[in-house]
Amino acid sequence: MAEKAKKEPKETKTEETKKEPKVAEKLEKEESEVSGNFVYIGKKGAMAYVLAVVTQFGLGAKEVIIKARGKSISRAVDVAEIVKNRDPAIKVVGINTSTEEVQTQEGRPLKVSSIEIIIKK
Repeated sequence: MAEKAKKEPKETKTEETKKEPKVAEKLEKEESEVSGNFVYIGKKGAMAYVLAVVTQFGLGAKEVIIKARGKSISRAVDVAEIVKNRDPAIKVVGINTSTEEVQTQEGRPLKVSSIEIIIKK
């Protein structure tokens, strides 16, 4: 029985590694990474990113840039609106949109929309 318990997780891992993630999922940034005054929007709930933006302002940042691409763009807009509505001193200074070209696993080029929302306190 102890051997079966040890073998089952190994089999599960190999099954997981065999699965190919969808291209759209690869393109979205999973982490709520905050580097400098940037907040990268991924798949987490909007409030996780709102907290990251508020934390940046709490640490003394005068300007925070919210970045997202693909399906996360609507979540980035939500985050900016929530932060703006919670604190009247915060204003949206600018919005930049662009298209990035990335390579799929098969080597094909894929164009992905991206957005940067610049907010100041």
